Amino acid sequence: MKINIKAKNFDLTPSIKGYIEEKMNYIQKLLGDLDLDGAILLDFEVGKMNMHHSKGEVFYAEANLGVPKKVLRVEKTHEDLHAAIDEVKEVLARELKEYKETV
Repeated sequence: MKINIKAKNFDLTPSIKGYIEEKMNYIQKLLGDLDLDGAILLDFEVGKMNMHHSKGEVFYAEANLGVPKKVLRVEKTHEDLHAAIDEVKEVLARELKEYKETV
């Protein structure tokens, strides 16, 4: 699986990039036989929302996983960037397991 990581409205630090890669390793393991040739692509974007929030910062994490004949897409927002990334991983894992049952 190839992972493209982008950040919007803030700098992508090596720490955040490493955290995303660590969490997405679980998704790669779940892919198993679907990714024998390493051609599956995961686009992962994190960002700081710039809408009119009255209190604090709100972050989002978004993943688009291109599996055969389908794209699994998950987007979550949270006040803590790490929590948003964790939520994306959990939902993406659940959707990938459901997808694998239908293939």
